[in-house]
Amino acid sequence: MIVLKEERKCELIVKKSRFIAVAKICNSISEVKHLVDEAKTEYHDASHVVHAAVVGTQFSFSDDREPKNTAGRPAFEVLKGSGISNICVLIIRYFGGTLLGTGGLVKAYGDSVKLVLDGIVTEELVEKSTFLLTVPYELYDKVKMLLADSGAADIREKFETEITISGTLPKDAEQKFGSKISTLSCGKRSVLFS
Repeated sequence: MIVLKEERKCELIVKKSRFIAVAKICNSISEVKHLVDEAKTEYHDASHVVHAAVVGTQFSFSDDREPKNTAGRPAFEVLKGSGISNICVLIIRYFGGTLLGTGGLVKAYGDSVKLVLDGIVTEELVEKSTFLLTVPYELYDKVKMLLADSGAADIREKFETEITISGTLPKDAEQKFGSKISTLSCGKRSVLFS
């Protein structure tokens, strides 16, 4: 399964109506309502804030007062076809004065999602765990190399009498990383995973 790595925003103009599509990382269906509420606050003067979301096997979409199945459903179908999960696409519409008709709306909302997904940065969904490790200064450089080789991310370091390092690791790298730290420190250090 692939997931969104970073958010993306783009704009489409159709017969003077402005469609702003925003792709956001979304890790639960309950988070969708929060994202929609945020967009309605940010774009308070917009005519409509339509959304489509896919999180694992769950999904959500809304027409937000557009004619039934002319906005959220076409946006969702494009999103579902992309194979991307844990994503919410918000389409903010500013009415331009010309009615688009049902076919025009379906095309505009579908095209907005296609546009925001084009060139989007994704990654393979990898189960991750957090780690915490304290090492003496003399092992720091070697530990940094091990972290890089193990695919660690979101690394935070705190330098005091020793160095406390935390971050995330792919779940399948836990055992090997823990073993290497133990070997490197002659059994004096271990890694705390959660």
